[in-house]
Amino acid sequence: MKQSSHLESIEEELTKVSTQVTQQATRLRNSTFTRFPIVFSMLTTFGLVATLYGFEKVIDRIDFFTRYPEVLLLIGLATLAGTGTLYKKLR
Repeated sequence: MKQSSHLESIEEELTKVSTQVTQQATRLRNSTFTRFPIVFSMLTTFGLVATLYGFEKVIDRIDFFTRYPEVLLLIGLATLAGTGTLYKKLR
């Protein structure tokens, strides 16, 4: 019985510490975003553009898609339709 209450008090203390750490991290993250919105916007934009450009370069190396861009377009449209349908079902 005594051990059980001791374990419960340790668990409560760990929960408090975890909550405090999470709150501090959230405040730091939020203040960083609000202090440097342009930097984060530029980094996010760079990441998106780099990813899309990388995909483009990889697709350019595939001879089949270079010769038949219509197939690539159809695959892209089918992927968008499929992910949209999946999103609707999971919502």
